[in-house]
Amino acid sequence: MTAAPIPPAPTAPRPWRTLVLAILLVGLVGTLVELLLLGHYEDNWQLIPIALIGALLMALLFHALVASRRTVQAFRAVVVLVCVSAVVGVYLHYQANVEWELETTPDMHGLELFREVITGALPLLAPGAMLQFGLLGLLWTYRHPLLATSASGDVPTTEN
Repeated sequence: MTAAPIPPAPTAPRPWRTLVLAILLVGLVGTLVELLLLGHYEDNWQLIPIALIGALLMALLFHALVASRRTVQAFRAVVVLVCVSAVVGVYLHYQANVEWELETTPDMHGLELFREVITGALPLLAPGAMLQFGLLGLLWTYRHPLLATSASGDVPTTEN
């Protein structure tokens, strides 16, 4: 008696992948507009989320025009940078709030300083939106049909 071969894991159904992409696009465009309206471009560090959102939108546009394995891989690479930017953004917001609090109240320290910093002028967790975009992007690329190869090495060419 021989064991039956294990079938390959199915790819995500198209409607599910399309819904994730739609949620990602709405979030990206909304956040880009908000960052621009808030003037989040005063220094080079503030341009990073704007540039990364632009890069994600360009990668998706390029994928829509030339859907291929490489466009999905390029999108995934940008998504990883977006995830890293979230961590860097939280750190930068924290540091800016520390500087502000120490400038206005130089003798503040300890728990009091920490409490003021995490509720400070710059929203500490706002860069977390970038992490959400990154995770949605990774979810969209998870088992993407264009990343799957058959035994013959052929790459399927369907789905968004």
